[in-house]
Amino acid sequence: MKDIKGIKGKFYIASLIEEGEHEHQDFKYAVSDARKIARSLSAFANNDGGRLLIGVKDNGSIAGVRNEEDIYVVEQAAEMYCEPPQKIRVTAFKTDGGHTVMRVEIDRAEKRPVHVKESGGELRAYYRVHDENISAPALMVRAWEQASANEGTLVEVSRSGRMLLEMAEEHDGTTLESFMLSAHVSRQTAEDIALNLYSMGLIDFVYNGTCFMLRSK
Repeated sequence: MKDIKGIKGKFYIASLIEEGEHEHQDFKYAVSDARKIARSLSAFANNDGGRLLIGVKDNGSIAGVRNEEDIYVVEQAAEMYCEPPQKIRVTAFKTDGGHTVMRVEIDRAEKRPVHVKESGGELRAYYRVHDENISAPALMVRAWEQASANEGTLVEVSRSGRMLLEMAEEHDGTTLESFMLSAHVSRQTAEDIALNLYSMGLIDFVYNGTCFMLRSK
């Protein structure tokens, strides 16, 4: 197994590590589990893109990657465990002590959701919130799917839809449950209204640290 040839970049990698893990950056100590890497790729692709620094521990210390086999595992994660397969950019950087850190970049997916093929054949979409990959809620996944299917389609906004827009324009937005109670509609009706407004680009899902809110764009 060959060693990875990297470009000099100890100061660049140090500056990235200084940022810590956040919405667009994740540290991975090892790449032995392609499915685990795929979860990060899915979370970034379903958000606004991001990068993995492979060979970096959670505390920011550099352990380095082993050899070219690690690149194959990352490519496997993007091509075999992500559905649909994702394009990534991999760059190797040499740092102090002869260590090599891989920077894996992925853009926001043109069409969401990007799922991960979990064990047993289950497909699950992830979303990046702060420094965590969380399982995307079912309504959010449905919104992505409907937005992709109805791209460019205009839907008339109903009276209840206008109410949801007003509630979503409040500072913190609103939850689906609050809208249901205010509009006196069923969950199914509330979800359909939210999906239509999202497809039209009028509302978005925003995580407040506890749950996803519906907020005006």
